[in-house]
Amino acid sequence: MSHVADGMRSISPESDVDVVRRLAHICGLGFTRAAGPADEVGGAPARWVAAPATASAVGAVLRTAADHDLTVVPRGAGTKLDWGAAPTQLDIVLDTGRLAGIHRWSRQEQTVEVGAGTPLRAVQAALGKHGHRLAVDVRSVDATVGGVLATNEVGPLCHRHGTPGDQVMGVSYVDAAGVPTHAGGWAAGESPGYDLARLLCGSYGALGVLVSATLRVRPVPARRLWVSRPVWTPWEMHTLVGEILATPLAPAAIELDLPADLDLSAAPGPPAAPGRPVDSGWAAARRSHSGPPAGSLTILLEGDSAEVTTHAARLRRLLGDRAEATDSPPPWWQRYPFGPDDIALRIAVPVGDLHAAVYALRDAVGAPVPVRGAAGLGVVYAVLPPRTPPHRVAAILAAMRGVLLARDGSCVVVTAPPAVRRSVDLWGALPDLSARRRIKEHFDPYRRLAPGRYPGDS
Repeated sequence: MSHVADGMRSISPESDVDVVRRLAHICGLGFTRAAGPADEVGGAPARWVAAPATASAVGAVLRTAADHDLTVVPRGAGTKLDWGAAPTQLDIVLDTGRLAGIHRWSRQEQTVEVGAGTPLRAVQAALGKHGHRLAVDVRSVDATVGGVLATNEVGPLCHRHGTPGDQVMGVSYVDAAGVPTHAGGWAAGESPGYDLARLLCGSYGALGVLVSATLRVRPVPARRLWVSRPVWTPWEMHTLVGEILATPLAPAAIELDLPADLDLSAAPGPPAAPGRPVDSGWAAARRSHSGPPAGSLTILLEGDSAEVTTHAARLRRLLGDRAEATDSPPPWWQRYPFGPDDIALRIAVPVGDLHAAVYALRDAVGAPVPVRGAAGLGVVYAVLPPRTPPHRVAAILAAMRGVLLARDGSCVVVTAPPAVRRSVDLWGALPDLSARRRIKEHFDPYRRLAPGRYPGDS
């Protein structure tokens, strides 16, 4: 592949004209255009945007790219195009907006096939009219089904139901050679040892262009209650989550919100001796804080109305008189603590070590930072201070990864300004790096699909 200084591929004017002509013929004049600043992916500029309407048209776009040695990045609603690594080369943005609609809904099988470009909330609205839903509640409210699966984006319901990839029963996609393909379950005949449908989830569009997905459908629960309790320290959160998980309450989600003004210096710390009561630390913290609550631990209960009411009462007794049950979530629920211009980290660690990871982040940064996410799973998002220079971000990542290495955890950069993105290791050490490279080589040997976007493909 040939590159030029600004990251754009140098092709002849004749080839340029031919690409535009072929894309317009495939997609239609109204669905092919020159790319603009809004079409950048992680700060990388594109040349063209094409919006094919069918799987065969997607294949034709990819074959055109192959004929001209061009690269392609699929795009849904664009809610997560600033996530992860920028593509090392970007020629065509393949917009999936026309690959939309509910194609097949089987009540008997409890599955639904949905076009990749369909907004997730449109699917939920359609299923909700019939008392059903997808157990997928991502924080990117405008995301498409394809975008959710491409990043395997999770929301609070991941605590009970798993990731979006866990909901997938099969997918239809177009491979890097432009061949429409279907994958469901373990398709050993197509790719020995690989679960093709699951591999596409979290691949950032770098293994194939998703056309549609078949997902599990579940009944809408009769009742939902959110039980919230203020928290002041990560140790307090740790104690409460441990107590909740030790009960048979089976919450649908356990979410944590710790804002930046949380006073971690007042943290009571872990028990000094085995005989110390497990709640003495957070009880001391509660007594020492007279101001408004600095954070919140919120538990979602779902199910039969009587059962949810009973479980909520038991949970409030467990959490103490500061716990409150409501029919609606807190304002921060199902929202990220960061915006597109922030430096955001995703920290994943065994749930029993989450508090230690939050303290370690405070030490690495030198101040508390906003932290929000799945306290019941040990997966949270944190935001570094604005305008943190790249060398400081690199130092923070090194410190965090050193701490988490011994705890079987990870710290990755979700999104960051281009200067930071170019200067730091976004992913850190990947234990399955060699396997990832073999997967990329198998599915996309010429690196035409989102080169550099797949974790480990650099």
